[in-house]
Amino acid sequence: TNMLTKIGWSMHALEKGVKRVHIVNPENGALLQELYTRDGAGTLISGDLYDGIHQAKITDVNGIHDLISPLIKQGTLINRPKAVLEKDIHQYHVYTRDDLIVACGQLKMFENGYAEIGCLVVSPAYRARGRGDAMLGYLERLCVHRGASVVFVLSTQTMEWFIERGFDEVPVEMLPPSRQATYNKVRASKIYMKKIDSVRDLDASELFWNK
Repeated sequence: TNMLTKIGWSMHALEKGVKRVHIVNPENGALLQELYTRDGAGTLISGDLYDGIHQAKITDVNGIHDLISPLIKQGTLINRPKAVLEKDIHQYHVYTRDDLIVACGQLKMFENGYAEIGCLVVSPAYRARGRGDAMLGYLERLCVHRGASVVFVLSTQTMEWFIERGFDEVPVEMLPPSRQATYNKVRASKIYMKKIDSVRDLDASELFWNK
């Protein structure tokens, strides 16, 4: 009951124009942690988007580049200079937490109802917290909304994570013709594909994700 009362006061404050309300337990250091760390120590009720996914903007280019650069240096991702990110920014989506980009993903549409999810990256500090699943689920739903029924990913790494989420390894010949034409045989990425008939398929599969 006490917590509900505090939430009621918080909602009243938001209605009066306060942007964020913090509810913090009276413990040593809790207030400092809540105010000066991104993940805090209490409960945050926000009137704006504190934690969520949205289509990337030009102003997100630097954050995306900083996030993916370590994987580019490792050879896990192909090089994506800032100029390329700027040109293709409409294809990118970002997961932000208090304006910090903690995950990103790229969605490219192809002919015959195919879509490719690429550059799916989560910050090391936020892995194992469901951000990757959230990004994948968001992009898959976006695919369905845009009319795609087959989603695929390419990687030079073994992709158990995608296999656990319903993707199957397929040969290059399964790609749409225009994507086959640009497939890099030297890099020889593995291809994983998933058929999605409806959003209900995604809802059902997510119940079995091992988070």
